[in-house]
Amino acid sequence: MSSTTSGPSYQVTDPSTGEVVDSFDIATDAEIEAALSSSAAAYGTWKDVPITERAEVVKKVAALFAERADELAAIATREMGKPEAEGVEEAEFCQAIFEYFANEGPTLAADQPIKAFSGGKAMVQRLPIGPLLGIMPWNFPFYQIARFVAPNLMLGNTIILKHAESVPGSALAVEQIMKDAGLPEGAYINVFATHDQIETIIADPRIQGVSLTGSERAGAIVGALAGKHLKKCVLELGGSDPFVVLDTADIDEVAGTAWDFRMYNTGQACNSNKRMIVMDDLFDDFVGKLTEKALATETYSPLSSRAAAESLAEQVQDAVDKGATLHAGGVLSDGPAAFYSPAVLSGITEEMRAYREELFGPVAVVYKVGSDEEALELANNTQYGLGGSVFSTDPERATKLAQRLEVGMANVNTAAGEGAEIPFGGVKRSGFGRELGPLGMDEFVNKRMFYVAD
Repeated sequence: MSSTTSGPSYQVTDPSTGEVVDSFDIATDAEIEAALSSSAAAYGTWKDVPITERAEVVKKVAALFAERADELAAIATREMGKPEAEGVEEAEFCQAIFEYFANEGPTLAADQPIKAFSGGKAMVQRLPIGPLLGIMPWNFPFYQIARFVAPNLMLGNTIILKHAESVPGSALAVEQIMKDAGLPEGAYINVFATHDQIETIIADPRIQGVSLTGSERAGAIVGALAGKHLKKCVLELGGSDPFVVLDTADIDEVAGTAWDFRMYNTGQACNSNKRMIVMDDLFDDFVGKLTEKALATETYSPLSSRAAAESLAEQVQDAVDKGATLHAGGVLSDGPAAFYSPAVLSGITEEMRAYREELFGPVAVVYKVGSDEEALELANNTQYGLGGSVFSTDPERATKLAQRLEVGMANVNTAAGEGAEIPFGGVKRSGFGRELGPLGMDEFVNKRMFYVAD
């Protein structure tokens, strides 16, 4: 392993100005070794703390997320451009997640008796497995951590956390919350690691699993490393979720729902409704309503970086050059700021990049279809399989189609079922594994069979 600082640079660039406002030293190899040693030592004691006592610490984590919501929101705004109100919501969601696992964890992790046909008593126990590595993205810099960390701290695992290079302040703020909540030394450690150091951490025998939320490319690399070293792996790699409108009694309402969900976090959400699939008799009105909303948007937040804004602009321009219609928006600001005006795009065809690539930004893409079967075929014609939703005044009709979506999360008459208790995850190239809800405590766990003979 290299002892140089090759790899990513941890710095804060305000996307509203393009100005670098802070930077942080990359970890030394000695610091990485210290983190591994400390995490392993902490696991030795944390796993033996009764789960009800671990819950008390996790509840304090929840309380601190709520107490510091305004402070956390301001950090996220500075680092990746998140609207401050959404940053407060994110911190409050973290509170809900930690509270959920603190309250439900002892039940979710309880021994599960199973039938033994040969006599004796058999049960499945849910036990921790050891130190884990989390590799998290910038788009929800607190929530992504919470949904990975909360269940695993409850189980008795310990955490080494490598955050995105662009949100080091968010990473340090979460680490401070963990310390202030009373987690033992080494139970949660933030590292500003290089890519080479991440490979070293995954290879280390003390690490028992790795969870990554990020790009397909990053997921393929981390998944391959985890497989090479026989480590459990959870991957959430984005999506191109369908939002299918079969019919509606209120076009304003369904278009408003579609627009608000697409624009949340400036369009930078994995499970955003990136493909709106609308019946032909509603299509013109639907596009018209979205266009009105785009044209009425006078102020908006920047994307996370200038590079992200330029990449999105290239994807949209490719579509327009090949015949798509840009109804509104789609204006890239002068550099080095990262503003891109909320856009409405239709007429996407298979030769365009936008047909197969994820558009990670404020672009509402609308497709026209003529039947339920055509809607389903288009919805499933993607390499991704994170989530999807179907809207209709006839719940049975919507349910019938939603049941056939090739996704990890299917929704009827809502953009997304969301909550600390609702599992999150996908299929196909959207990754594998689940976070949140009862399934969130079922990943990095030793489901040990325990049998006592008569």
